[in-house]
Amino acid sequence: MSTFLYQLGRWAFRHSTRVILAWIALILVAGGAAATLGDGTRNEFTIPGSQAQEAFDSLERTFPEISGVSAYLVIVAPDGTTIHDAAARGLIEQTVARIDAVDGVREASSPFGMLEDIAISGDDSAAQVQVQLAGGYEDVTAGLKDDLLATADPLADAGYTVAFGGDAFASSGPKLSIVEVVGVVVAFTVLYWMFRSASAAVMSIGTALVGVAVALELTWIATGFLTISSTSPLLALMIGLAVGIDYALFIVSRYRELLAEGVAAEEAAARAVATAGSAVVFAGATVMIALLGLAVARIPFLTVMGVIGSLAVAVSVVVAVTLLPAALALAGERLRPADGERPPGSFSRRWVALTTRFPALSIVLIVVGLAIAAIPAKDLQLALPDNGTEPPDSAARVSYDLVEREFGPGYNGPLLVTMNIIGTTDPLGVVDALERDLSTIPGVQAIGLATPNATADTAVIQVLPETGPRDARTAELVHTIRDAAPQWEDEYGIDVAVTGYTAAGIDVSERLRSALLPFGIVVMGLSLLLLMIVFRSVLVPLKATLGFLLSTGASFGAVVAVFQWGWLGGLVHLDQPGPLISFLPILLMAVLFGLSMDYEVFLMARMKEEYGRTRDADRAIVDGFVGSSRVVTAAAVIMLAVFAAFVPDGDANIRPIAFALAVGVFADAFLVRMFFAPAVMKFAGHRAWSMPGFLARRLPHVDAEGEALYERIALESWPPGHTGDALTAAGLTLQTSEGLVYNDVAASLPRGDWLIVHGPDGSGKTALLLTLAGRMAFTAGRLRVAGHLLPHESGAVRKAAALGEIRGVNDLDDNLTVDQHIAERLSIRTFGLWVSRAKVAPVRHRLNLALEAAHTEAGIPFAEIEGTRLVSSLSRLERTCLGVVLALVSDPELLVLDDADRLRSPADLALLWATLRHLLAGGSTALVASVKSPETAPPPGPHIHLVEINTRRTLDELML
Repeated sequence: MSTFLYQLGRWAFRHSTRVILAWIALILVAGGAAATLGDGTRNEFTIPGSQAQEAFDSLERTFPEISGVSAYLVIVAPDGTTIHDAAARGLIEQTVARIDAVDGVREASSPFGMLEDIAISGDDSAAQVQVQLAGGYEDVTAGLKDDLLATADPLADAGYTVAFGGDAFASSGPKLSIVEVVGVVVAFTVLYWMFRSASAAVMSIGTALVGVAVALELTWIATGFLTISSTSPLLALMIGLAVGIDYALFIVSRYRELLAEGVAAEEAAARAVATAGSAVVFAGATVMIALLGLAVARIPFLTVMGVIGSLAVAVSVVVAVTLLPAALALAGERLRPADGERPPGSFSRRWVALTTRFPALSIVLIVVGLAIAAIPAKDLQLALPDNGTEPPDSAARVSYDLVEREFGPGYNGPLLVTMNIIGTTDPLGVVDALERDLSTIPGVQAIGLATPNATADTAVIQVLPETGPRDARTAELVHTIRDAAPQWEDEYGIDVAVTGYTAAGIDVSERLRSALLPFGIVVMGLSLLLLMIVFRSVLVPLKATLGFLLSTGASFGAVVAVFQWGWLGGLVHLDQPGPLISFLPILLMAVLFGLSMDYEVFLMARMKEEYGRTRDADRAIVDGFVGSSRVVTAAAVIMLAVFAAFVPDGDANIRPIAFALAVGVFADAFLVRMFFAPAVMKFAGHRAWSMPGFLARRLPHVDAEGEALYERIALESWPPGHTGDALTAAGLTLQTSEGLVYNDVAASLPRGDWLIVHGPDGSGKTALLLTLAGRMAFTAGRLRVAGHLLPHESGAVRKAAALGEIRGVNDLDDNLTVDQHIAERLSIRTFGLWVSRAKVAPVRHRLNLALEAAHTEAGIPFAEIEGTRLVSSLSRLERTCLGVVLALVSDPELLVLDDADRLRSPADLALLWATLRHLLAGGSTALVASVKSPETAPPPGPHIHLVEINTRRTLDELML
């Protein structure tokens, strides 16, 4: 990883203009696509598989008159009058007629009809006009709303208080405001304090804004194809801006450190991207894993929210490792610190000394303190947002408050009880009977509409609870009705279900609550695995997860205490305390887990880097902390600024999320990572960096700390004068629990030359060949193949080195024809796409030409190999040469062939060497082959090198 990022950073630095223009072009193209393809966000909170959703979907088919989007008009008579006054009645009836005439309205119900008992308040001071619209949410345009509002003007002019509410007038979702700019201003201030450079600060924020812009454009394009809630873009903005600035901060900080050490600008940029950039990539990966883990809840809008958030993070990572080094190139020497500018780190050194002096005490203080802060979380209540959470001066909130004041809180959250009455002979009687049963259930204030549909196969009863839609007692009422459904089904022979927006919100909350545990298991399990791969440690990931749980608990406790209990509500401009938005817990866990892993990766990566250099666990803690704590502190302050900016005057639904994230970041960065983590590492000592052997062997090595990079830099000129060789080895040794496989192998192979390894069976020559091809590890020595150092760059070596037929590793299939084998090998280069005969024939022709030339030189007749021949019918020589030709399809820099002398006759062996000479003639592909004896090696020549390997002799010497 670090080597790849090193090369990427260097390339971006060298081609800075090209990279910057590419990002500008992407912004322009994506912006144009967003303007033409985007269809806008839609707040449709569907929950497939829930009772409320299934019943609502059924109503759309059987009872469309009441299943669409609805609205209502609340009318309050002036003081001293009532709704039943003649003047009032006339004005209201005229208003109902005007509403009925609005294009897009299916029906408007007069409060003086059959629903008068519930449409007019008990003191006759207020009335409701129910309005059913003809289309869905996408049909509720601003023009339709204006037309509806205009119908109530005569009532307002006559002194009546009027307000429209309902689904049609619900908020379109959170919107940006100038307040969010405060977070950017604070970020700039922190960056300037950190770097003492306006250029570095502007560069970090500018690249982060580019990432956010691209992510939002891609999100807007997706609205033309997916249903995306209005919260998703704002979440993408909040997360993308925070991580984008932080990622730039880490890379620029490392870049300036390298400049201060005297490293050239281009090399400093490449190393910064390789080291800090590796941490950025893995930190971004943990955030993305956490956000994509939201799919565990099986709620579409939440899954989309996670995908959009992870998209913003992914774009931020790509910007950090490509656009940022290009911007560093434009800045040039302006970012080089002045003499004496580097901070001494004395405070960080004193702090880590304090936290690690008594590690057990530090651990106990943090665990107990954060556990106490988490106590309010036990009272966590969840609900979907409704018009009661809108700003007090909004039309939706005004109508909501009027309904609650004049009719009762339950009128804002009616329940719909649906019945499948197709199997009953007395549909009206069944509806009346169920209406009576429902009215006797505790918690029911009144029964509204109760009627079958036109075809008498479905009926709906509107139940008005005594409590509001976000009240826990309303959820209890829903469960009471659902629990009674089996009894009604037995008694009346009908299927009963509860639906409506309130019931759907309750189902969403319960689905999300039940998804928290599996979500935590999946996300933390994957991230634990990722951290084990990164740090080659078991304790570090476990410590990171425990720290996350502590900071998350404190975050939950704080948000419940402030937004649910109302503590210090004035500081966050809380209008009224109440339940938290349903997806806050799982979203908070996802985002906070990702961000906490950011700090973990950045802090621990520096400690691991120091430990890898010194093997001194205590010194690694101090030096790693001093080297990263200042940067982590600045990153946390920026995160706090970005999140906190959304709290005072942000959207009511985003505000508690931003507050919880701000508290979580504070607890995680300043208490867990800066206090708890060093204490745990001190307590564990060397054990912190250990891993059981069975795990170490099975987990891939990704080199996030840049070990391969430092080795590459140290060996940049090794071997002297032979940097262009195909292969260079020195002291190459493979030791296993059963003894040495090969020992102290040294070789140097120029491009195009042949290296012949000879030794008896069991001498380890096959293992050596697999090592040279990047397929097997070694325990000591140095090895460079095709310019790549092993083992860290084994992936690149595997691409550059191809295997001929090696027994047990790369056998040919006897049941395939020659052409089928060639087509199969060619398909690998085309990612499995169809390969035409026209491409197969030249490869076979190359094989036949080389074999024919070799036979002609030896004076032996030659018979052309047909493409239809089965591999099982080929001679040993033909089969071996076919394996070589298949390997050469990929134009390798190194060709590896084992046991070349297993051919049965010396004549065939001579033909093999001659055929290989013709196949490799004129190219730069080097050959590494093994034989049992030097007598079976090819004739000596200036470009043929012999290496003897005999582990048995070496083992005997060791035993002496």
